[in-house]
Formats: sequence, C-alpha cells, structure tokens
Amino acid sequence: MLSNFLAFQLGWLACVLGGANGLPWMGTLVALCLVAWHLWRSTDWQAELRLVLVACLVGAAWESLLTLQGWLVYPSGVLVTGTAPHWIVAMWALFATTLNASLRWLQSRWWLAPLLGALAGPLAFYAGSRLGGVSFPDPPQALAVLALGWGVLTPLLVQLARRYDGFRAPVAEAH
Repeated sequence: MLSNFLAFQLGWLACVLGGANGLPWMGTLVALCLVAWHLWRSTDWQAELRLVLVACLVGAAWESLLTLQGWLVYPSGVLVTGTAPHWIVAMWALFATTLNASLRWLQSRWWLAPLLGALAGPLAFYAGSRLGGVSFPDPPQALAVLALGWGVLTPLLVQLARRYDGFRAPVAEAH
C-alpha cells in the first residue's frame, strides 16, 4: 500500500511539473511507467487495466468539459483544442491504480468516498495551480465545480474498482 501511495505521489508531481514547465510528455511517460508497474504487480492485470481505461475515459470527458466551460486552463499538453491535456488523463490512470491498493479502504466506507473526493480533488487542483500546472479564471467557481464533480466521480470509480479488482485474492477452485 505504501509503495502504491508513493508511486501515485511521484506520478502526480511529474505530471504537474511537466505540464507546468512545457514538458508534458515527461509526466505522461512517468505515469504510464507507474501504471505498467502497477499492472505487472496485480493478480489480474486485465481487470485492473479495465479500471484504468474506464477512469481515463471518465477523466478525459470530465476534464474536457471543465476546459470547454473555461473553468480550467492548462499551460501545455493539449492535443486537441478544448480538451484536457494528455498528462491530466494520465493522472486519472494513476488515480485508478490507487482504488484497489492504497485507497481500497474506501470500498467498505461508501459514505466517505464522496466526502473525500469533494475535499481531496479540489485540494489537488489547488496544489497543481500553485505549481503552475493549471489556472482558474474564477478560482471560487472552479473549486466549487471541482468539489461537486469529484464528490460524484470518486464514489462511482470506487464502485467500479470493486468490479474490476485486479488485486483480489484468487478464489480457490472447489474439487
């Protein structure tokens, strides 16, 4: 669990600093390596990969909506105007790697997932803005929208993690 938490923090920092300093592919590459390491360690990499891919799709859609609405502005890594940068989508993949590892405890505390999402999501974005990875034209409005979105998306992803759990102990076959 500790290695998963530390890997996520390293990937988050690489993505934000890469995006902030005109090196967005650096963060994406670090994130992809960490996701690959996570999948290699899993007992069912295909289930875990499904979770990562769904999280990427959800994250790309959500972040692109925020970008299109003008709530978030990213300095680099945008491949198609009006969409989320690739490095932020890579961060959603990293987040997915925590759901069956260092954040597994949320699966038995369904009521805490929306609270944690509504607090931690905006805090992470605020920290990212202080490092130059994102800016908010209207900070109070952007942080409120982020809180709402993360408050909804976190429990949804936690539930998906239960379904696509690549770290669940294998079930013994009955003879």
